[in-house]
Amino acid sequence: MSDKQVQEVEVNEALVKAQSFWHKYQKPVVSIAVAAIVVVGGYFGYQNLVVKPKEEKAGEAIYKAQEYFAADSLQKALNGDGSSKGFLYVAQNYGGTKIGNLAKYYAGVSYLHLGDYANAIKFLKDFSTDAKQVQMMAYGCLGDAYSEQDKKTEAIEYYTKAASTFEKDETNSSEYLFRAALLTELSGKNEEALKLYKQLKEKFPRTDKGFQADKYIYRLSIEKNDFSVK
Repeated sequence: MSDKQVQEVEVNEALVKAQSFWHKYQKPVVSIAVAAIVVVGGYFGYQNLVVKPKEEKAGEAIYKAQEYFAADSLQKALNGDGSSKGFLYVAQNYGGTKIGNLAKYYAGVSYLHLGDYANAIKFLKDFSTDAKQVQMMAYGCLGDAYSEQDKKTEAIEYYTKAASTFEKDETNSSEYLFRAALLTELSGKNEEALKLYKQLKEKFPRTDKGFQADKYIYRLSIEKNDFSVK
C-alpha cells in the first residue's frame, strides 16, 4: 500500500470516527450548546432587565441620605426623613447591588459617629469593595469602633489591615499604622510596638506620623536603669 493510500485510509477512519461520535452524541452536544446559549443570554438578560434597573433605583434612593450624611444629620441619613429613604432601607432592600453595598459603609460610619459601636461593626464588617482606598477607610473605622469598645486586639488587627490596604494614601496609612503601634504599646507588647513604629518610619518617612516615629522608637529602645523615671 502506498503512502498516499495509507493517508487516505487514516483520513477516512478519522472521518468515520468523527461521524460516529456526532451521531452518538449529537443530542447531548446540541443540548449543552443550547444550554450554554441560554445561560449566557440569561445572564445578560438578567443584568439588563433586573440588575441595572435595580441599581438605578438604589442610586435614586440613596441620594438624599448622602446629602444628610454630608450635612452631619446622621439619624436622617440612616432612617430617612419620612419622604426619602435612609441608608438602612437601601442596604436592606437593594442587597446585591453596588449601591446597596455602599449603603452598608455609610450606615457603619454613621453609627460610629453616633457612638453605636456594635452596629458600626455589624455594617462595616458586612461591607467590602475593590476600591482599595474606601476599603482602607472601612478597616480604619472598624479599628476605631473596636478601640472605643476597648477591644485592643481587634482594633490593632483592623488598624494594621487599614495601613496595608492602600499605601499610596500615605497620610491615612501612616495614621492607621501609628494607631496600631500605639495600641500595641498600651497593651504592654513593647517589642511588637517597636517593630510597628520602625515600620512606620521606614514606609512613611515623609508623613507627620513618620516624623514622630523616632521618639517612640527611642523610648522603647532605651534600657531602663536605676535612673529611669518611675
